[in-house]
Amino acid sequence: MGQLRHVGEKRVAALASMGIETVFDLLTVYPRRYIDRTKRVDLSDLTVGEEAAVFGEVTKVKSRRTKQGKAMVEVSVADDGGSFNVVFFNQAWRERQLSVGVQALFFGKVTDFRGQRQMANPVVDVIIGPSGDERDASKVGRVVPIYPASGKAGLTSWEMGGFIEESLRRAGPLLDPVPQTVLDELGLVERTASMWGIHLPSALEEVAPARRRLVFDEFLRLQLLLALRRQRLEATSAGIRHAVNPDDLDVSPGELNDASSSLVRRFLAGHRFTLTTAQRRVLGEITSDLASPLPMHRLLQGDVGSGKTMVALTALLTSIDGGRQGALMAPTEVLAEQHLASLRQDLEGLTVADESVLGGERPLSIQLLTGRLRVKERQAVLDGLASGSVDIVVGTHALLTDDVRFRALGVVVIDEQHRFGVEQRATLREKGRARSDEAADPDLLVMTATPIPRTAAMVVFGDLDRSVLDELPSGRVPIVTQWARQPDEVSKCWQRVRDEVAAGRRAYVICPLVEGSDRVEATSAVEERTRLATEELRGLVVGLLHGQMKGPEKEEVMAQFRSGELDVLVATVVIEVGIDVPEASVIVIEDAWRFGLAQLHQLRGRVGRGRDVSYCFLLGEPPSDEGVRRLEALVSSNDGFVLAEIDLDLRGEGTLLGTRQRGRSDLRLASLRKDEDLLLAARDVANAMVRENGLRTEPEMVDELRLFVDDDEADYLFKS
Repeated sequence: MGQLRHVGEKRVAALASMGIETVFDLLTVYPRRYIDRTKRVDLSDLTVGEEAAVFGEVTKVKSRRTKQGKAMVEVSVADDGGSFNVVFFNQAWRERQLSVGVQALFFGKVTDFRGQRQMANPVVDVIIGPSGDERDASKVGRVVPIYPASGKAGLTSWEMGGFIEESLRRAGPLLDPVPQTVLDELGLVERTASMWGIHLPSALEEVAPARRRLVFDEFLRLQLLLALRRQRLEATSAGIRHAVNPDDLDVSPGELNDASSSLVRRFLAGHRFTLTTAQRRVLGEITSDLASPLPMHRLLQGDVGSGKTMVALTALLTSIDGGRQGALMAPTEVLAEQHLASLRQDLEGLTVADESVLGGERPLSIQLLTGRLRVKERQAVLDGLASGSVDIVVGTHALLTDDVRFRALGVVVIDEQHRFGVEQRATLREKGRARSDEAADPDLLVMTATPIPRTAAMVVFGDLDRSVLDELPSGRVPIVTQWARQPDEVSKCWQRVRDEVAAGRRAYVICPLVEGSDRVEATSAVEERTRLATEELRGLVVGLLHGQMKGPEKEEVMAQFRSGELDVLVATVVIEVGIDVPEASVIVIEDAWRFGLAQLHQLRGRVGRGRDVSYCFLLGEPPSDEGVRRLEALVSSNDGFVLAEIDLDLRGEGTLLGTRQRGRSDLRLASLRKDEDLLLAARDVANAMVRENGLRTEPEMVDELRLFVDDDEADYLFKS
């Protein structure tokens, strides 16, 4: 930074506070919008309600305080054709900036105030200062980029533009690592033109092609890093060829089996649901991975209730059929305990051959390994994993700590895994190999019930193959979703809860996320439970579940709800994922606008798990249009993938990508929705470049990628 003029120590510190430390960082701060001064408007032509760029001279300026004590600066501006007012709130410094005689360009929305046209808090570019010196004559009558200014760092859009312009002028032609053949094929401009076109366009028409090229570059870098990771994984893998029999998937519930049948066949024959077409397709993809010598690296996406667990169990049983073990990892201990209970129920009655026991066979052994186990219990599970007498272990990712050893770990299933990045998945695989006496890479299946749009999955989970369960098992009845807005609709909602309980079914009432701590949230849940038990739901047995309760308490409440001792469960979002009570047929979500769309869809998925019609009631009036759109979307669709696309529109990409991206590898310009064609093109180009020779003949591209990853990852990716 020190190489740029006008960038002293103070400015270096200010830029650093915005994450800008090099000229490269500076050039990737892109304009938020542009003022087209080539289409300047005369004051006499101003239309109320339109955005306009107006050039004029300050004729009068005064400041005062509003009744609320806020600073207010009023400026009168004139040109040859008329005059108008400009007013600034909370910007007392404007009085010094815009003294009489200053000529400036004002860009903003024209409003009407007592019959007079005015602008409030417009963007201001001073062209001719108070001393009559022209700021920069070259900028008059030009397209001017407006950069994200930072009040905190004290940097204006003007200054940012000046630094960037100087950087570009002094840089000269920029290196372009993308082959010309690719640019020609995709109709992309070269890099120098794209940088000038986005930062210093001579006409607005130059901006779109420049943006298109830079978006492609962002996607290409990400996809190259993912393709290189995959290549390194394949090159360093020591996979397992599982023995699979595709005929085992062709079995109907109730079909006769004998003890010589595989576990997979016995499990599917004993299950109450026939496999859906989607489950058959996905199991085909998974078994093909399992039979391959390369370790499986697959993402299983399925909407609430689409039968992911059945698919995951089939993968685990394939491993056990081959004499190996399986591990199921959950994000929390509570979820791990729920998985244990449902696995034991689903796999009840299955036996495995074991010569060390009398009769030569024993029941399939499924054990739990979490931090809550007593020392003696934990040791027994560890011994069983080391000897091979434990077939499936369920736990959090503490499963792969140093004291855990498997005799032969074949398949690892990770549940609700949007909380785990690419790096952790690679570490997991290496730990899986290191912890298994067979010293082979376990096959990895990552499950998520949070539907993710295809474009986002390509960026967030680009290192994984993707399987989608997009069909519900037959017999599943869609959930009726209603937004109760009027008092009579709210009364009907509580009556529906009473009716369902009277018919022997159960209900959830979800208390909203309360800003602040778990404790505040718990208090509000306690109060709401008391209120409901004495008012709307008087006479029913109402239980309570919230995040401040200890593990054993939570388990006891859930057991009472499952068994029917409790009619209604008032809960915070601790029930969001994984809780399965088929008798629960109604869920009431209070202040529903406080939840995200994906979370609302997850909560709704807690009902509709039995054969009865289920209901979801949304209560509360959102304070924003976005809240209204979220609730309307939930009412209009039961399809998580449709809702995920709407969510992407409403929330933008940043929140969805979460912590996958840090710093330089952020998507600064690219939009997953608008630029899907470029994402697909970038993926194809990246795969082809890496497949050809792992970028060995592309040193310029390797140098560019090194800018985006830390040294450790660079060493891993570019070893060869």
